[in-house]
Amino acid sequence: MRKPFIAANWKMNKTSQETEEFIRSFVPLVKDITDVDILLAPSFISIESASRLLTSSDVLLGAQNVYHEESGAFTGEIAPDMLLAAGCSHVIIGHSERREYFSETDDVVNKKIKLARSKGLDIILCIGESLEQRESNRTFDVLNGQLSGSLADLSLDGITIAYEPIWAIGTGKTATDEQANETHAFIREWLGKNKKNADSVRIQYGGSVKPENIEGLMSQSEIDGALVGGASLKPDSFAKIVTGASGK
Repeated sequence: MRKPFIAANWKMNKTSQETEEFIRSFVPLVKDITDVDILLAPSFISIESASRLLTSSDVLLGAQNVYHEESGAFTGEIAPDMLLAAGCSHVIIGHSERREYFSETDDVVNKKIKLARSKGLDIILCIGESLEQRESNRTFDVLNGQLSGSLADLSLDGITIAYEPIWAIGTGKTATDEQANETHAFIREWLGKNKKNADSVRIQYGGSVKPENIEGLMSQSEIDGALVGGASLKPDSFAKIVTGASGK
């Protein structure tokens, strides 16, 4: 039985003060939930303050990105050791916004995962297709390429997969429960054919996840959690999503 994993990706939102206010409100709402892993991924400048407040809770802390070099003249980037020192246990890599706006390729994603894993960070690897790719029946081809490139020469140890159809991110559109599960099943089948221990890997769904649809998504056999954007910005909303995932 894979333990549900619900993660909040705040993207470019919340100051350090707003992060602290969120955590003080959110943690009491989920303190009795022990059958779901919960993670917050605030902006870089909020990580240390979040870490201090989360120390006495079971809520995990992650970053939204990392660079693929340990140190050096890479202005504006951040290294795995910096994230670890600040209190992170996880990092999101390969989000569609990083791929689209910052031209991150599968090769870059692969390099980031390799370095981050070598330092002990766990990974949430994001993959997903565009609307045009889905409508032209290329979803599985796209995912095959992303998985092959991003996971080249890597084991699945410490890696969670987040399937995020790009057409559903921040649009209010959500894949049907059945569509999402079908795609998750393809991902697990791919992992089983190409990697070891595929059955233990958690696969999250991302794309306009909200309290109203989390229970339906979590009722599917291959959906192990969610990577949540906008609906994770309010404590009550995110707590309802966590509660909805509890007891699967």
